[in-house]
Amino acid sequence: MANSGFPLMPKYQRILSGMGENIKLARLRRKLSAEQVAMRAGISRPTLVSIEKGVDSVSMGAYFMVLHVLNLSSDFLLLAKDDVLGRRLQDLGLTVKKRAPKK
Repeated sequence: MANSGFPLMPKYQRILSGMGENIKLARLRRKLSAEQVAMRAGISRPTLVSIEKGVDSVSMGAYFMVLHVLNLSSDFLLLAKDDVLGRRLQDLGLTVKKRAPKK
Protein backbone atom coordinates (compact mmCIF):
# COMPACT_ATOMS: atom_id res chain seq x y z
CA MET A 1 0.00 0.00 0.00
CA ALA A 2 1.15 3.54 -0.64
CA ASN A 3 2.39 5.61 2.26
CA SER A 4 -0.15 8.34 2.95
CA GLY A 5 1.95 10.00 5.65
CA PHE A 6 0.37 8.24 8.61
CA PRO A 7 -0.11 4.56 9.44
CA LEU A 8 -3.58 3.21 8.78
CA MET A 9 -4.81 0.71 11.33
CA PRO A 10 -5.38 -2.80 9.91
CA LYS A 11 -9.11 -2.65 10.71
CA TYR A 12 -9.52 0.47 8.57
CA GLN A 13 -7.31 -0.92 5.83
CA ARG A 14 -9.64 -3.94 5.62
CA ILE A 15 -12.61 -1.57 5.25
CA LEU A 16 -10.88 0.25 2.37
CA SER A 17 -9.93 -3.05 0.76
CA GLY A 18 -13.52 -4.25 0.99
CA MET A 19 -14.78 -1.03 -0.57
CA GLY A 20 -12.25 -1.41 -3.39
CA GLU A 21 -13.38 -4.99 -3.94
CA ASN A 22 -17.01 -3.82 -4.12
CA ILE A 23 -16.06 -1.21 -6.72
CA LYS A 24 -14.22 -3.83 -8.77
CA LEU A 25 -17.19 -6.21 -8.61
CA ALA A 26 -19.52 -3.40 -9.71
CA ARG A 27 -17.25 -2.72 -12.69
CA LEU A 28 -17.13 -6.40 -13.65
CA ARG A 29 -20.93 -6.79 -13.34
CA ARG A 30 -21.28 -3.96 -15.84
CA LYS A 31 -18.78 -5.71 -18.12
CA LEU A 32 -16.55 -2.63 -18.26
CA SER A 33 -12.80 -2.90 -18.64
CA ALA A 34 -10.44 -1.08 -16.31
CA GLU A 35 -9.32 1.07 -19.25
CA GLN A 36 -12.91 2.12 -20.02
CA VAL A 37 -13.70 3.10 -16.44
CA ALA A 38 -10.40 4.92 -15.97
CA MET A 39 -10.87 6.88 -19.18
CA ARG A 40 -14.47 7.84 -18.35
CA ALA A 41 -13.49 8.83 -14.80
CA GLY A 42 -10.56 10.92 -16.04
CA ILE A 43 -7.98 8.98 -14.07
CA SER A 44 -5.13 6.67 -15.01
CA ARG A 45 -5.52 2.91 -15.07
CA PRO A 46 -2.98 2.50 -12.22
CA THR A 47 -5.11 4.85 -10.10
CA LEU A 48 -8.16 2.70 -10.78
CA VAL A 49 -6.19 -0.40 -9.82
CA SER A 50 -5.21 1.37 -6.58
CA ILE A 51 -8.87 2.20 -5.90
CA GLU A 52 -9.87 -1.42 -6.47
CA LYS A 53 -7.13 -2.52 -4.05
CA GLY A 54 -8.22 -0.01 -1.42
CA VAL A 55 -5.02 2.05 -1.36
CA ASP A 56 -5.39 4.80 1.23
CA SER A 57 -3.51 7.50 -0.67
CA VAL A 58 -6.02 7.82 -3.53
CA SER A 59 -8.07 11.02 -3.38
CA MET A 60 -11.76 11.01 -2.56
CA GLY A 61 -12.37 12.79 -5.85
CA ALA A 62 -11.00 9.81 -7.77
CA TYR A 63 -13.22 7.44 -5.79
CA PHE A 64 -16.22 9.68 -6.50
CA MET A 65 -15.53 9.84 -10.24
CA VAL A 66 -15.30 6.03 -10.45
CA LEU A 67 -18.57 5.69 -8.54
CA HIS A 68 -20.12 8.23 -10.92
CA VAL A 69 -18.99 6.22 -13.96
CA LEU A 70 -20.51 3.09 -12.40
CA ASN A 71 -23.75 5.01 -11.68
CA LEU A 72 -23.19 4.61 -7.93
CA SER A 73 -22.52 8.24 -7.06
CA SER A 74 -25.63 8.39 -4.87
CA ASP A 75 -23.90 5.88 -2.58
CA PHE A 76 -21.34 8.61 -1.84
CA LEU A 77 -24.07 10.55 -0.06
CA LEU A 78 -24.42 7.71 2.45
CA LEU A 79 -21.00 8.49 3.95
CA ALA A 80 -21.53 9.85 7.46
CA LYS A 81 -25.24 10.18 6.72
CA ASP A 82 -26.58 9.44 10.16
CA ASP A 83 -24.22 10.89 12.74
CA VAL A 84 -25.86 9.51 15.88
CA LEU A 85 -22.89 10.21 18.14
CA GLY A 86 -22.50 13.75 16.83
CA ARG A 87 -26.17 14.50 17.38
CA ARG A 88 -26.04 13.19 20.95
CA LEU A 89 -23.00 15.30 21.69
CA GLN A 90 -24.71 18.31 20.18
CA ASP A 91 -27.84 17.72 22.24
CA LEU A 92 -25.77 17.49 25.43
CA GLY A 93 -24.23 20.86 24.70
CA LEU A 94 -27.52 22.63 24.05
CA THR A 95 -28.73 24.76 26.88
CA VAL A 96 -32.36 25.44 27.46
CA LYS A 97 -33.01 29.02 28.41
CA LYS A 98 -35.34 29.57 31.29
CA ARG A 99 -38.15 32.02 30.93
CA ALA A 100 -38.01 35.22 32.83
CA PRO A 101 -40.30 35.21 35.85
CA LYS A 102 -43.72 36.76 35.27
CA LYS A 103 -44.31 40.08 36.99
